Amino acid sequence: QVQLVESGGGLVQAGGSLRLSCAASGRTASSYGMGWFRQAPGKEREFVAAISWSGGVTSYADSVEGRFTISRDNAIDTVYLQMNSLKPEDTAVYYCAASGRWPLYYYDMDYWGKGTPVTVSS
Repeated sequence: QVQLVESGGGLVQAGGSLRLSCAASGRTASSYGMGWFRQAPGKEREFVAAISWSGGVTSYADSVEGRFTISRDNAIDTVYLQMNSLKPEDTAVYYCAASGRWPLYYYDMDYWGKGTPVTVSS
């Protein structure tokens, strides 16, 4: 069993920055990749960014590419999402997820965190 706990969300002004963290516990070494997804009110959950545990492969949604950066620290089983130049449309609950398969899809993840809210004011 894998537990994922997100942190770092909050309220920020447009153009500002936040760093989200996802701390994993349990058996995470077998996970091929970790990803961030988000869900805004009234909308479907969407992919944001992903990173593989091996090879350093990363992937980003077009809407965040160039503004967000995903990284990891396997020594402490933590994945980060650095969010810069935030826009009001980035407002959503952000979820961390893990999967043993690549690429990552929201409907095919093995474990999910409970989410951390991010609100970007205009």
